[in-house]
Amino acid sequence: MTRPHILVVEDEKHLGVGIKYNLEAENYRVTLVEDGPTALRLVDSASVSIDLIVLDLMLPGMSGYSVCESIRSQGLVIPVLMLSARTLAEDRTRGFDVGANQYMSKPFELDELLSRIKNLLQISGREAGNVAIKKPRPVVDQFQFGEVKVDFETHEVIVSGATVRMTPKELKLLRYFVENPNRVISRNELLSEVWGVSGNLQTRAVDQFIARLRKIIEVEPSSPVHLLTIRDAGYRFVADSPARPN
Repeated sequence: MTRPHILVVEDEKHLGVGIKYNLEAENYRVTLVEDGPTALRLVDSASVSIDLIVLDLMLPGMSGYSVCESIRSQGLVIPVLMLSARTLAEDRTRGFDVGANQYMSKPFELDELLSRIKNLLQISGREAGNVAIKKPRPVVDQFQFGEVKVDFETHEVIVSGATVRMTPKELKLLRYFVENPNRVISRNELLSEVWGVSGNLQTRAVDQFIARLRKIIEVEPSSPVHLLTIRDAGYRFVADSPARPN
């Protein structure tokens, strides 16, 4: 079995080296960097696979908040455990708002750090699990609804006659909805089918991308008619929206 690869982003050298040493003693592969831009380059590298990030909050030049936010804006759901000497509730809240999965205050107990890392790796689906057999769904290459025309093969999107740029992850999410119309789709299913991770992973990526998608495809994002929220169940895509009153 491949050993999980953990990226540690910590500018306090003695602490970073200590974390790296203890993680390697637990049979993890560890890469240690001291700043945010270097961490993002590794995350973006096609030749490097990262299973979890231990991210310090107070980094030189680029904060851990910005690093985490950048990772989530790309649609990546790599588990992030944020470390900080800040203990205020608003600091923890902001950490979770930008996409951190766990938040630990310095100083921390090593055993707790190791336990949290182990749990995050388990629920992220990195360990072998059961593969469900799913009924094949129809493949849709081109689709039109409301004011939207989309070609999933060429990535061409036209909304109300204007060309709109969408990221590959936004297109993949929209395509999944289009290929599963009128069906309530749970958040866990979206994480599994669109992001390719365990639905048990605690992340706001789905919520953030739904909001972004609504801003693109809905005439009134605050009152959607195509991408509906089904309370306590998930989301449902409806192509044929009812006519709005004049």
